[in-house]
Amino acid sequence: MERDLGLTEQQVHTRLANEQRAAATEARLTTQLGDTYAGAWLNADASKLNVATTDKSAAASIEAQGAQPVVVARTLAQLTAVKDQLDRAAAKPRGAASLWYVDVTTNTVAVVAPTQEAGEAFVTRAGVDRSLVQIVVSAESPQPFIDIIGGAAYFIGSGTRCSIGFSITRGSTPGFVTAGHCGRTGARTTQPTGTFQGSSFPGNDYAWVAAPGNTVRPWVRGSGGQNVIVRGSTQASVGASICRSGSTTGWRCGTIRQHNASVTYPQGTVSGLTRTSACAQPGDSGGSFISGSQAQGVTSGGSGNCTSGGTTFHQPVNEILQTYGLTLTVG
Repeated sequence: MERDLGLTEQQVHTRLANEQRAAATEARLTTQLGDTYAGAWLNADASKLNVATTDKSAAASIEAQGAQPVVVARTLAQLTAVKDQLDRAAAKPRGAASLWYVDVTTNTVAVVAPTQEAGEAFVTRAGVDRSLVQIVVSAESPQPFIDIIGGAAYFIGSGTRCSIGFSITRGSTPGFVTAGHCGRTGARTTQPTGTFQGSSFPGNDYAWVAAPGNTVRPWVRGSGGQNVIVRGSTQASVGASICRSGSTTGWRCGTIRQHNASVTYPQGTVSGLTRTSACAQPGDSGGSFISGSQAQGVTSGGSGNCTSGGTTFHQPVNEILQTYGLTLTVG
């Protein structure tokens, strides 16, 4: 974090403490505001949590919990419904847009496309209200990070490599979660030896591997090979710092840009991803994303690189745990 976010050691400690408080505050206000909740995000240095609502009368209660109220026109549920409509349109002919997500900071749905015309065509085909959408023109072209080693290496079949995300158990069976594009259900792994028990890609990008005979540990490989302990899986706020572990580029940090983004890869669209500014490169798929001591997700794909900078997407770990009935290994 000192290297990638330009912080001093003291600033790192301060930021992590602020982010921990913000996550707890956001969880309380999400429940308290109910249908009027419109999202939350941290400012650049994570010193203030902004909480959006469509209810002007809720401003005082938001301030009472130490957050900055932002009164907006649309709820998070309304914007998510627009994004869901775009998801359905993407299930038809592919192309037009490479990425779309709810941008809580602007109270809109952003559509990222190679040209303005391509973005407009996608929005028109989806039949969504154009006033709710912002078109972002970008050459960003997400690709899955495949044939790679992440936080720790494992191999699929005849030698395809991917990364262990987090250690888990299902009942008494040890194993790990990883990216779905790394292997299909039934595929065999080595180092550690195991079998893909469930896998989903595209649509989702997650999988879990049963690896009996191996020992699960509550760790992620951090900077310099040190072990970073995993203590839980509370989702961090938009704007929070986040780090990821991968064997190609090592330990890299950035911030969370958006949750619940939909990304079009060449193989199809994946929804429900978190977009971050932590860089990655081919060789990092399936690896761990962690914020402080809280597991966040497994590397799905991205664009750019760690020389010029890039964007990376991860599949949230809690969805994987809930889908397959897994228990995260924590310290």
